[in-house]
Amino acid sequence: MLMILVAGSIFFPGLFLLSKRCLKHIPGLRWSEGDAVIVSARLVSSIQAIMASSAGYIIATSCRDIIEDQHWLTSSYILFAVPYFVYDIYAMFMCYWYKLRVKGHEVDCGLNPLGAAFSSYLRREFLMVLHHVVMVTVCFPVSVFWRQGKGDYFQGVMFLAELSTPSVCLGKILIQYKQQHTLLHKVNGGLMLATFFICRVLLFPYLFYAYSRYASIPFYMVPLSVPWQCNLGAVLLMAPQVYWFSLICRGAFRLFTGSSRSHHPPPAAKTDSDSKAVQCPPTNGYSLHGTQHGKELKRGCS
Repeated sequence: MLMILVAGSIFFPGLFLLSKRCLKHIPGLRWSEGDAVIVSARLVSSIQAIMASSAGYIIATSCRDIIEDQHWLTSSYILFAVPYFVYDIYAMFMCYWYKLRVKGHEVDCGLNPLGAAFSSYLRREFLMVLHHVVMVTVCFPVSVFWRQGKGDYFQGVMFLAELSTPSVCLGKILIQYKQQHTLLHKVNGGLMLATFFICRVLLFPYLFYAYSRYASIPFYMVPLSVPWQCNLGAVLLMAPQVYWFSLICRGAFRLFTGSSRSHHPPPAAKTDSDSKAVQCPPTNGYSLHGTQHGKELKRGCS
């Protein structure tokens, strides 16, 4: 168990550092530090998503009995992936920090600009950071110890939620570099909308449906037939997915309705002289409330 945790702790930060170094030093690329950090973080997230989805597919297709059957990959990949969520909190902050600097706008926060930016980051990305913390402190012990080896099929299906992550990461990169007007962004937006809805929103109703078939009971009876902890966990995990999906829908609506009015990239964001901060997309790529960015940074500096 410890060796798998150590392997994950080395693999994900190591892949991030290797990717960043390659993007900065490979001839023909030689990207800036900020660009390399942002793209490397998205690349690591996409690779983790592909690995998790592959593991989930193997587990789900190998379990005939959705309650009793076990697969060695279930607990092994959970242990391997736990360090990713810790690393990703750091990676998201680095993306947030360099987004402020990559366009040449520094955060004027006195003697401790990094600390002020971190406070602003925690407020702006509270839900995403909380999601990562819960995955480590709650979902990890529940999945490895509380299940007592039962329900590997359900765990494998939950791994498949990561199928939506690569399109989300690509969308973040395209938005960061003002490519909203491109065909690639529109196609990726449609793919992200479909995969996020299927893999993250419909995931939990499907798990209840699968159990209803297994237990030969009506779908509406499932919440009354499973432990209350399962119902609570499903609600707490599904709620942020529904919220993020609503933001993705709003973004898609703006994208496809705005494209009929203009086929040119939007003008670059300008610095507000009062807040001294550039408005930039949030780290998680979902929120549309960019106008609050300057206010948050001012609070962080106070």
